[in-house]
Amino acid sequence: MLSGIARFFQLFKIAVTGSEKEFTTGSINRAIFLLSIPMILEMAMESLFAVVDIYFVGHLGVNAITTVGLTESVLSLVYTGAMGLSMAATAMIARRTGEKDPDGAAHAAVQALYPGLMVSLLVGVVGIFFSKDILLLMGAAKEVADYGVAYTKIVLGGNVVVILLFLINGIFRGAGDAALAMRTLWLANGLNILLCPLLISGWGPVPALGLEGAAIATLIGRGAGVTYQLYHLVRGKGLIRITKKHLAPVWSLIISVLKIAMGATAQMLIASASWIFLVRIISYFGKDAVAGYTIAIRVMIFTILPAWGMANAAAALVGQNLGAQQPERAATSAWRAAFFNMIFLGLVAIVFMVGSPGIISFFTNDAEVKAIAVQCLRLVSAGYIFYAFGMVLTQSFNGAGDTRTPMMINLFAMWMFQMPLAYTLSVWLKMGPEGVFWSIVLAESAAAIAAILLFRRGAWKAVKI
Repeated sequence: MLSGIARFFQLFKIAVTGSEKEFTTGSINRAIFLLSIPMILEMAMESLFAVVDIYFVGHLGVNAITTVGLTESVLSLVYTGAMGLSMAATAMIARRTGEKDPDGAAHAAVQALYPGLMVSLLVGVVGIFFSKDILLLMGAAKEVADYGVAYTKIVLGGNVVVILLFLINGIFRGAGDAALAMRTLWLANGLNILLCPLLISGWGPVPALGLEGAAIATLIGRGAGVTYQLYHLVRGKGLIRITKKHLAPVWSLIISVLKIAMGATAQMLIASASWIFLVRIISYFGKDAVAGYTIAIRVMIFTILPAWGMANAAAALVGQNLGAQQPERAATSAWRAAFFNMIFLGLVAIVFMVGSPGIISFFTNDAEVKAIAVQCLRLVSAGYIFYAFGMVLTQSFNGAGDTRTPMMINLFAMWMFQMPLAYTLSVWLKMGPEGVFWSIVLAESAAAIAAILLFRRGAWKAVKI
């Protein structure tokens, strides 16, 4: 037993230091462990920040929580673009890494950055000049829009740090350097967590900035993370090393990245638009409903994001093993990662079913907000076992460069099923927010079942990128 514990900690040390980067040979379980641990820790820090942020914001009142919920629903569109490009970068770089072509991987990394910068510029201009209009369009009351306009302007105006943080970490993951991606997010969000209470409440010579302080803390923390990333891309000793010869635009590579990113972005856009639609429906039932939903979603993010770490590990393994001409090893890696993810999320679902009231009480004492948050947490987590398989297999499709299949799954599950069902249950059948929560469970479960069936067919193994 002692030798087993010692071996676990030895592997854990290898995983967090990133000292091993060959994942196309040897034990598949070892490869999953070495890639998953830093990716899970990376996502755990992201989810910890989400919870810490809403904790401090929650003490500013319902208007602050509502502003954050509405703004982040719009910001999810920015995440969509960033994650689409990130998935494309991961797929291409994983494939080149499996082929033992580091120069090709570096070229692909640079070309993925250019469209990301263009998207961030466009979103920044819109966010700076139209923040109040965006909040009103999302259903905010005038008092909420007046209160939160500065927060929304800072968050959307500084979106470049969000896009680059996601995109460059996708580059690191594709190369199998998950430990570097982990350290980046720990730096960025660790700084966020330290600055958030300081800038919101003030201390000594630092003035209390309220809700705007939360936005500034995020901008500073993630900006520091991007600076760290760029240093390692240019000066570091990792698998991806960018030099002057990689900086010139290579249109064939940009087009290849965009082709993959379009499918990935479309699948995320479909999901994000669906979530925005759900928030809009919930806003019909008042700001307490939006606040309760926002808190519950933040708590769920705390567990879903680490699970996405496992899914990202599967994507990298699939891409690298396809590049190494080992499609069956790629498939086995995905199925095993999905099984491990199912165990994790199944345990989390039990905790949420039993402990939701106590968990939500940590964030709010408002009876109406708390009741809605508890209901949301219990209902949505009922489908966690399905989500576990769905998220891993979806990312495995993306890691293979097959972004069209998950796009079509999302289109049918979210737009043709979830959105009409949510409106029907909550408004027509007068179930209120509970109807929205049930639509999430049923649609996400249906999407997971479709992903399982299509992944088994194996058409993704023949995708060339």
